[in-house]
Amino acid sequence: MSSGGTVALQVNNTPRQIDADADLPLIDALRDMLDLKGTRFGCGAGQCGACFVLVGGHPMPSCETPLWAVAGKSITTVEGLGSPGAPHPLQQAFLDEQAAQCGYCTSGMLISAAALLRRNPDPDEAEVRAALERNLCRCGSHNRIVRAVLRAAAGNKSR
Repeated sequence: MSSGGTVALQVNNTPRQIDADADLPLIDALRDMLDLKGTRFGCGAGQCGACFVLVGGHPMPSCETPLWAVAGKSITTVEGLGSPGAPHPLQQAFLDEQAAQCGYCTSGMLISAAALLRRNPDPDEAEVRAALERNLCRCGSHNRIVRAVLRAAAGNKSR
């Protein structure tokens, strides 16, 4: 375990300084120190997707990512995708498709979908399902989630 210190992060396009042990999991810094509660703790082993954030545009499990691994890198949480007044197209599509039944997995799903649409703005259903494969949904909203991602992609084409 490394000793405490200051770790510089770029979170949702804002420079942040965290006074913590560099081995602290990113999820703990986001939720407990930066008050960004959208990232959810699920399995604690990086296998469920509830804690995914974008690091340099790629989905990464924040539960098993230490601060030192993301120091100076661009981190986007679900709060950084959009706002209540101006939701990201994916967030709006999730609302329109009623894709959040219990909502626990939603932030991770949105993060994985945002990464997909960044690298492929026009995916087909199989590509959406493959991109969301690491995200678990226990309440059965998966088909609505897939429709929401396809809907957001269709909206990208009309812009």
